[in-house]
Amino acid sequence: MSKVRILFMGTPDFARTALAALLADPHFEVAGVVTQPDRPAGRKMQLTPSPVKKFALEKGLRVFSPETVNTENFRNEITALSVESAVVVAFGQLLGDAFLALFPKQAVNVHGSLLPKWRGAAPIQRSLMAGDQETGVALQIVVKKLDAGPILGIRRLKLTDEMTAVDVYEKLAHLGGELLMTEYMDYLRGNLTPIAQDEALVTIAPKIKKSEAAIDWSKSAREILNLSRGLALGPVPFAMRADQSVFKIHRGFVASEKAGLRSATSPKNENGQVVSVSEAGVDVQCGDGSVLRLLEVQPASRARLSIKDYLSGYPMKVGEVLLNGDVSL
Repeated sequence: MSKVRILFMGTPDFARTALAALLADPHFEVAGVVTQPDRPAGRKMQLTPSPVKKFALEKGLRVFSPETVNTENFRNEITALSVESAVVVAFGQLLGDAFLALFPKQAVNVHGSLLPKWRGAAPIQRSLMAGDQETGVALQIVVKKLDAGPILGIRRLKLTDEMTAVDVYEKLAHLGGELLMTEYMDYLRGNLTPIAQDEALVTIAPKIKKSEAAIDWSKSAREILNLSRGLALGPVPFAMRADQSVFKIHRGFVASEKAGLRSATSPKNENGQVVSVSEAGVDVQCGDGSVLRLLEVQPASRARLSIKDYLSGYPMKVGEVLLNGDVSL
Protein backbone atom coordinates (compact mmCIF):
# COMPACT_ATOMS: atom_id res chain seq x y z
CA MET A 1 0.00 0.00 0.00
CA SER A 2 1.33 3.45 -0.93
CA LYS A 3 1.64 6.13 1.71
CA VAL A 4 -1.56 7.84 2.79
CA ARG A 5 -1.37 11.62 2.54
CA ILE A 6 -2.95 13.12 5.64
CA LEU A 7 -3.47 16.47 7.31
CA PHE A 8 -2.66 16.73 11.01
CA MET A 9 -4.54 19.12 13.28
CA GLY A 10 -3.53 19.66 16.90
CA THR A 11 -2.13 22.14 19.40
CA PRO A 12 -0.80 20.97 22.84
CA ASP A 13 1.82 18.39 23.87
CA PHE A 14 -0.86 15.69 23.85
CA ALA A 15 -1.22 16.29 20.10
CA ARG A 16 2.54 16.56 19.59
CA THR A 17 2.93 12.96 20.75
CA ALA A 18 0.37 11.80 18.18
CA LEU A 19 2.11 13.73 15.40
CA ALA A 20 5.43 12.13 16.33
CA ALA A 21 3.81 8.68 16.09
CA LEU A 22 2.47 9.42 12.61
CA LEU A 23 5.82 10.73 11.39
CA ALA A 24 7.51 7.56 12.64
CA ASP A 25 5.08 5.33 10.71
CA PRO A 26 6.17 4.75 7.08
CA HIS A 27 2.54 4.22 6.01
CA PHE A 28 1.72 7.92 6.45
CA GLU A 29 2.80 11.11 4.72
CA VAL A 30 1.93 14.22 6.73
CA ALA A 31 1.31 16.79 3.99
CA GLY A 32 0.56 19.66 6.36
CA VAL A 33 -0.07 20.59 9.99
CA VAL A 34 -2.79 22.91 11.27
CA THR A 35 -2.48 24.36 14.75
CA GLN A 36 -3.77 27.31 16.75
CA PRO A 37 -2.15 30.73 16.17
CA ASP A 38 0.69 31.84 18.44
CA ARG A 39 -0.64 33.02 21.79
CA PRO A 40 0.81 35.26 24.55
CA ALA A 41 2.48 33.18 27.27
CA GLY A 42 4.78 33.58 30.25
CA ARG A 43 5.24 36.55 32.53
CA LYS A 44 6.20 38.78 29.60
CA MET A 45 3.20 37.55 27.58
CA GLN A 46 5.31 37.01 24.50
CA LEU A 47 3.71 35.41 21.45
CA THR A 48 4.56 31.73 21.68
CA PRO A 49 4.00 28.93 19.15
CA SER A 50 2.05 25.87 20.20
CA PRO A 51 4.01 22.68 21.02
CA VAL A 52 2.71 21.17 17.78
CA LYS A 53 3.83 24.14 15.68
CA LYS A 54 7.29 24.16 17.22
CA PHE A 55 7.71 20.42 16.65
CA ALA A 56 6.32 20.52 13.11
CA LEU A 57 8.67 23.31 12.07
CA GLU A 58 11.61 21.39 13.52
CA LYS A 59 10.60 18.47 11.28
CA GLY A 60 10.35 20.69 8.21
CA LEU A 61 6.59 20.32 7.84
CA ARG A 62 4.30 22.88 6.30
CA VAL A 63 2.36 24.61 9.08
CA PHE A 64 -0.91 26.57 9.00
CA SER A 65 -2.15 28.66 11.93
CA PRO A 66 -5.52 30.16 10.98
CA GLU A 67 -7.81 31.87 13.46
CA THR A 68 -10.51 29.67 11.93
CA VAL A 69 -10.41 26.83 9.44
CA ASN A 70 -13.95 27.59 8.31
CA THR A 71 -13.24 30.06 5.51
CA GLU A 72 -13.27 29.47 1.77
CA ASN A 73 -9.70 30.72 1.38
CA PHE A 74 -8.37 28.27 3.95
CA ARG A 75 -10.38 25.39 2.54
CA ASN A 76 -8.78 26.14 -0.84
CA GLU A 77 -5.33 25.90 0.74
CA ILE A 78 -6.13 22.49 2.18
CA THR A 79 -7.69 21.27 -1.06
CA ALA A 80 -4.40 22.06 -2.80
CA LEU A 81 -2.60 19.58 -0.51
CA SER A 82 -4.56 16.65 -2.00
CA VAL A 83 -4.87 14.79 1.29
CA GLU A 84 -7.11 11.77 1.79
CA SER A 85 -7.85 12.12 5.49
CA ALA A 86 -7.22 14.30 8.54
CA VAL A 87 -6.15 13.45 12.09
CA VAL A 88 -7.47 15.79 14.78
CA VAL A 89 -5.97 15.75 18.30
CA ALA A 90 -6.87 18.47 20.80
CA PHE A 91 -6.96 21.06 18.05
CA GLY A 92 -9.20 23.64 19.70
CA GLN A 93 -11.55 24.77 16.92
CA LEU A 94 -14.91 23.50 15.73
CA LEU A 95 -14.78 22.06 12.22
CA GLY A 96 -17.61 23.01 9.89
CA ASP A 97 -19.34 20.67 7.45
CA ALA A 98 -17.68 22.27 4.41
CA PHE A 99 -14.25 21.74 5.93
CA LEU A 100 -14.92 18.11 6.88
CA ALA A 101 -16.16 17.45 3.35
CA LEU A 102 -12.62 18.06 2.03
CA PHE A 103 -11.42 14.61 3.11
CA PRO A 104 -12.44 11.61 0.96
CA LYS A 105 -11.64 9.20 3.80
CA GLN A 106 -12.98 11.51 6.48
CA ALA A 107 -11.29 12.97 9.55
CA VAL A 108 -10.58 11.07 12.74
CA ASN A 109 -10.14 12.36 16.27
CA VAL A 110 -8.08 11.05 19.21
CA HIS A 111 -10.05 11.81 22.38
CA GLY A 112 -8.79 11.30 25.94
CA SER A 113 -11.67 9.26 27.34
CA LEU A 114 -13.63 6.05 26.95
CA LEU A 115 -16.31 7.53 24.75
CA PRO A 116 -19.21 8.07 25.08
CA LYS A 117 -18.11 8.89 28.64
CA TRP A 118 -16.61 12.36 29.10
CA ARG A 119 -17.30 14.10 25.84
CA GLY A 120 -16.00 17.65 25.86
CA ALA A 121 -13.04 19.87 26.67
CA ALA A 122 -11.62 18.30 29.85
CA PRO A 123 -12.06 14.51 29.75
CA ILE A 124 -8.87 13.57 31.60
CA GLN A 125 -9.46 16.07 34.40
CA ARG A 126 -13.13 15.16 34.82
CA SER A 127 -12.42 11.45 34.92
CA LEU A 128 -9.94 11.87 37.78
CA MET A 129 -12.12 14.38 39.61
CA ALA A 130 -15.00 11.91 39.47
CA GLY A 131 -12.86 9.17 40.98
CA ASP A 132 -13.04 6.86 37.97
CA GLN A 133 -11.06 3.66 38.36
CA GLU A 134 -10.47 3.39 34.63
CA THR A 135 -10.05 5.79 31.76
CA GLY A 136 -8.63 5.56 28.27
CA VAL A 137 -8.42 7.06 24.83
CA ALA A 138 -10.74 6.64 21.86
CA LEU A 139 -10.33 7.03 18.11
CA GLN A 140 -13.50 8.27 16.44
CA ILE A 141 -14.76 9.62 13.16
CA VAL A 142 -15.22 13.39 13.36
CA VAL A 143 -18.81 14.59 12.99
CA LYS A 144 -20.33 18.00 13.54
CA LYS A 145 -21.70 17.12 17.00
CA LEU A 146 -18.94 17.31 19.60
CA ASP A 147 -17.18 13.95 20.20
CA ALA A 148 -20.24 12.06 18.95
CA GLY A 149 -18.74 10.23 15.98
CA PRO A 150 -18.60 6.43 15.67
CA ILE A 151 -15.68 4.67 17.34
CA LEU A 152 -12.78 3.00 15.53
CA GLY A 153 -10.95 1.77 18.60
CA ILE A 154 -10.09 2.36 22.24
CA ARG A 155 -7.20 1.79 24.65
CA ARG A 156 -7.89 1.44 28.39
CA LEU A 157 -5.89 2.60 31.38
CA LYS A 158 -6.36 1.53 35.01
CA LEU A 159 -6.21 4.42 37.47
CA THR A 160 -4.67 4.46 40.94
CA ASP A 161 -4.77 7.07 43.71
CA GLU A 162 -1.18 8.00 42.96
CA MET A 163 -1.87 8.94 39.34
CA THR A 164 -2.53 12.60 38.55
CA ALA A 165 -3.60 14.34 35.35
CA VAL A 166 0.09 14.80 34.51
CA ASP A 167 0.67 11.04 34.55
CA VAL A 168 -2.56 10.16 32.74
CA TYR A 169 -2.04 12.85 30.09
CA GLU A 170 1.31 11.36 29.13
CA LYS A 171 0.14 7.74 29.15
CA LEU A 172 -2.98 8.45 27.08
CA ALA A 173 -0.98 10.46 24.56
CA HIS A 174 1.15 7.39 23.79
CA LEU A 175 -1.91 5.11 23.70
CA GLY A 176 -3.46 7.51 21.20
CA GLY A 177 -0.41 7.07 19.01
CA GLU A 178 -0.98 3.31 19.09
CA LEU A 179 -4.54 3.78 17.87
CA LEU A 180 -3.32 5.85 14.91
CA MET A 181 -0.74 3.27 13.89
CA THR A 182 -3.15 0.33 14.09
CA GLU A 183 -6.89 1.03 14.05
CA TYR A 184 -6.56 4.14 11.90
CA MET A 185 -4.56 2.30 9.28
CA ASP A 186 -6.99 -0.65 9.38
CA TYR A 187 -9.83 1.81 8.79
CA LEU A 188 -8.06 3.43 5.84
CA ARG A 189 -7.49 0.02 4.31
CA GLY A 190 -11.18 -0.79 4.62
CA ASN A 191 -10.66 -3.48 7.26
CA LEU A 192 -12.41 -1.76 10.16
CA THR A 193 -16.01 -0.60 10.49
CA PRO A 194 -16.80 2.25 12.94
CA ILE A 195 -19.22 1.47 15.77
CA ALA A 196 -21.85 4.01 16.78
CA GLN A 197 -21.70 5.41 20.32
CA ASP A 198 -24.47 4.59 22.79
CA GLU A 199 -26.12 7.96 23.41
CA ALA A 200 -27.68 6.65 26.63
CA LEU A 201 -24.19 6.44 28.18
CA VAL A 202 -23.04 9.98 27.34
CA THR A 203 -21.48 12.13 30.05
CA ILE A 204 -20.05 15.61 29.50
CA ALA A 205 -16.63 16.98 30.47
CA PRO A 206 -16.97 20.78 30.39
CA LYS A 207 -14.01 23.14 30.48
CA ILE A 208 -12.49 23.60 33.94
CA LYS A 209 -13.40 26.82 35.75
CA LYS A 210 -10.90 28.54 38.06
CA SER A 211 -13.51 28.53 40.81
CA GLU A 212 -13.39 24.73 40.89
CA ALA A 213 -9.87 24.86 42.32
CA ALA A 214 -11.10 26.26 45.65
CA ILE A 215 -10.92 23.46 48.22
CA ASP A 216 -13.97 22.91 50.42
CA TRP A 217 -12.99 21.00 53.56
CA SER A 218 -16.57 19.80 54.04
CA LYS A 219 -15.96 17.48 51.09
CA SER A 220 -14.59 14.05 51.85
CA ALA A 221 -10.86 13.41 51.83
CA ARG A 222 -11.36 11.24 48.76
CA GLU A 223 -13.17 14.04 46.88
CA ILE A 224 -10.45 16.55 47.73
CA LEU A 225 -7.72 14.11 46.72
CA ASN A 226 -9.46 13.45 43.40
CA LEU A 227 -9.77 17.20 42.84
CA SER A 228 -6.03 17.56 43.41
CA ARG A 229 -5.26 14.66 41.06
CA GLY A 230 -7.56 15.98 38.35
CA LEU A 231 -6.32 19.58 38.46
CA ALA A 232 -2.61 18.77 38.63
CA LEU A 233 -2.16 20.55 35.29
CA GLY A 234 -3.91 23.62 36.68
CA PRO A 235 -5.61 25.44 38.14
CA VAL A 236 -4.05 23.65 41.14
CA PRO A 237 -6.48 23.29 44.08
CA PHE A 238 -5.84 25.66 46.96
CA ALA A 239 -6.93 26.36 50.53
CA MET A 240 -6.14 29.14 53.00
CA ARG A 241 -4.81 29.58 56.48
CA ALA A 242 -6.23 31.82 59.19
CA ASP A 243 -3.92 34.68 58.16
CA GLN A 244 -5.47 34.51 54.67
CA SER A 245 -2.26 33.11 53.13
CA VAL A 246 -2.93 30.76 50.24
CA PHE A 247 -1.34 27.36 49.71
CA LYS A 248 -1.86 24.91 46.89
CA ILE A 249 -2.12 21.17 47.37
CA HIS A 250 -0.15 19.13 44.85
CA ARG A 251 0.06 15.71 46.44
CA GLY A 252 -1.52 13.77 49.27
CA PHE A 253 -3.41 10.61 50.11
CA VAL A 254 -6.42 9.50 52.08
CA ALA A 255 -5.16 8.67 55.57
CA SER A 256 -8.60 7.62 56.82
CA GLU A 257 -11.97 7.18 55.14
CA LYS A 258 -13.79 7.25 58.48
CA ALA A 259 -13.93 9.34 61.61
CA GLY A 260 -11.51 8.37 64.33
CA LEU A 261 -8.59 10.75 64.58
CA ARG A 262 -8.96 13.42 67.22
CA SER A 263 -6.70 16.34 68.00
CA ALA A 264 -5.17 16.89 71.41
CA THR A 265 -7.11 20.14 71.85
CA SER A 266 -10.58 19.18 70.70
CA PRO A 267 -12.73 16.08 71.29
CA LYS A 268 -14.60 16.82 68.07
CA ASN A 269 -12.69 18.25 65.15
CA GLU A 270 -13.93 20.76 62.62
CA ASN A 271 -13.67 20.31 58.89
CA GLY A 272 -10.27 21.66 57.90
CA GLN A 273 -8.76 21.09 61.33
CA VAL A 274 -5.17 19.85 61.53
CA VAL A 275 -5.19 16.63 63.57
CA SER A 276 -1.58 15.52 63.15
CA VAL A 277 1.69 17.21 62.15
CA SER A 278 4.94 15.44 61.31
CA GLU A 279 7.64 15.40 58.67
CA ALA A 280 5.76 12.50 57.08
CA GLY A 281 2.67 14.63 56.43
CA VAL A 282 0.01 16.93 57.81
CA ASP A 283 -3.34 15.25 58.48
CA VAL A 284 -6.43 17.38 57.94
CA GLN A 285 -9.98 16.39 58.84
CA CYS A 286 -12.43 16.58 55.99
CA GLY A 287 -16.13 15.89 55.57
CA ASP A 288 -17.65 12.83 57.24
CA GLY A 289 -14.62 12.63 59.54
CA SER A 290 -12.31 11.41 56.78
CA VAL A 291 -8.69 12.54 56.87
CA LEU A 292 -6.44 13.80 54.07
CA ARG A 293 -2.67 13.67 54.52
CA LEU A 294 -0.83 16.51 52.79
CA LEU A 295 2.51 15.49 51.26
CA GLU A 296 3.43 18.29 48.85
CA VAL A 297 2.16 21.87 48.91
CA GLN A 298 3.01 25.28 47.49
CA PRO A 299 2.88 28.66 49.21
CA ALA A 300 1.66 31.59 47.12
CA SER A 301 4.26 32.75 44.55
CA ARG A 302 6.74 30.09 45.71
CA ALA A 303 7.94 26.73 44.44
CA ARG A 304 6.37 23.39 45.32
CA LEU A 305 7.64 22.00 48.61
CA SER A 306 7.61 18.69 50.42
CA ILE A 307 5.56 18.97 53.59
CA LYS A 308 8.80 18.77 55.60
CA ASP A 309 10.24 21.81 53.80
CA TYR A 310 6.95 23.66 53.98
CA LEU A 311 6.71 23.21 57.75
CA SER A 312 10.21 24.59 58.25
CA GLY A 313 9.12 27.92 56.82
CA TYR A 314 5.38 27.85 57.50
CA PRO A 315 4.80 25.96 60.77
CA MET A 316 1.47 24.29 61.46
CA LYS A 317 0.16 23.09 64.80
CA VAL A 318 -2.36 20.46 65.76
CA GLY A 319 -5.71 22.16 66.26
CA GLU A 320 -5.20 24.83 63.60
CA VAL A 321 -8.21 25.13 61.31
CA LEU A 322 -7.52 25.56 57.60
CA LEU A 323 -9.99 27.63 55.61
CA ASN A 324 -11.72 26.89 52.36
CA GLY A 325 -10.22 28.40 49.22
CA ASP A 326 -11.72 31.77 48.32
CA VAL A 327 -11.57 32.72 44.63
CA SER A 328 -12.73 36.27 45.39
CA LEU A 329 -9.46 37.18 47.13
